[in-house]
Amino acid sequence: MNSNMSISENLKNIKNSLPEHITLVAVSKTKPIADIQEAYDAGQRIFGENKIQEMVDKHHEMPKDIKWQMIGHLQRNKVKYMAHFVDLIHGVDSFKTLKEIDKQAKKHDRIINCLLQAKIAEEDSKFGLPFTTIEEILASEEFIALKNIKVVGLMGMSTFTDDTEQIKNEFSNLNSFFITLSNQYKTLNTLSIGMSGDYPLAIDCGSTMVRIGSAIFGSRQLTN
Repeated sequence: MNSNMSISENLKNIKNSLPEHITLVAVSKTKPIADIQEAYDAGQRIFGENKIQEMVDKHHEMPKDIKWQMIGHLQRNKVKYMAHFVDLIHGVDSFKTLKEIDKQAKKHDRIINCLLQAKIAEEDSKFGLPFTTIEEILASEEFIALKNIKVVGLMGMSTFTDDTEQIKNEFSNLNSFFITLSNQYKTLNTLSIGMSGDYPLAIDCGSTMVRIGSAIFGSRQLTN
């Protein structure tokens, strides 16, 4: 982020650079309300958080037309705290988690949109489901029986590397899989790949949703 640029200017520049079909998720994790308000005042309505409690607190304080998205790794026991308002859950990486989201959504008479997280990175530290498991879940009777969730697409995180060729391969493989699945399941219309460092590449590789934090809000001030 250019230190002379405001959040609203950064946001405007990024939005102007994005193709029309791309949904921008402003990653507001660790950012104060004032920063999010500036982005909101500049027209942004979709924000991504990676900690449920932080998202709950911000939802409570901020305008209610914001669409809050959970982009971090999900702890099943905390789904209940956001089930009444969360707009989209990105990192669903087990059937048990889907069942829990369905159970909590039902209590609020809601249908919660979810993305299944596919494992595309080489690192063991990245969460996600193998492609074959995703196919098995979507085809299973148990999944079809869940009426309060809707799987609307896939999410992936590339390997943390400077090798753009490798990142491109990982994104492209996921996009090919996504296209195959979306031809089979008409509810799948979202491919969430790409963050501040690699979103132009992700868009070239078929992304429909990018998660951008530091390029909007600046680098994190936290040093711990």
